[in-house]
Amino acid sequence: MRLEYFQMVDRITRLDTDARQIAADCQVPDESPIFEGHFPGHPIMPGVLMIETMAQTGGWLVLATLRFASMPFLAQVKEAKMRAFVAPGAALQAEAELLHDGSGYAVVKGRIASGGKTAAEAEVRYRVVPFPNETLRGQMLDTARRIGVPEAFFHAA
Repeated sequence: MRLEYFQMVDRITRLDTDARQIAADCQVPDESPIFEGHFPGHPIMPGVLMIETMAQTGGWLVLATLRFASMPFLAQVKEAKMRAFVAPGAALQAEAELLHDGSGYAVVKGRIASGGKTAAEAEVRYRVVPFPNETLRGQMLDTARRIGVPEAFFHAA
């Protein structure tokens, strides 16, 4: 993870658009300026970054489902629950299931686990719009390649 750059997903480990599911590995760094203030003497990953991790994981599922034709932007988080502290150096497994896509929005149910135990969960809603420019689309495709999204999802079927 590169927290300062909001790059939360390190590797896609499972992507099944037919089953509408995705899984990803996310390694929390051992050190980050974020931990200096959250909290001194007891560093933990901020809940908002756990929500961002779920949102990004679900966002990759939406992007792949749409074959990178449109971009999902975070619009709403519902029923977010932080169930466990996440310490520096933790290995996280993020999952999302697509509950709805269409009508200009998408909804996923996201979950983060660490050590086999649920650390956070939330329902995430995205506004889905055409890419505002080719630069952003190109950057998203480059990142998708880096984290292991199969090339088969990059173009219309």
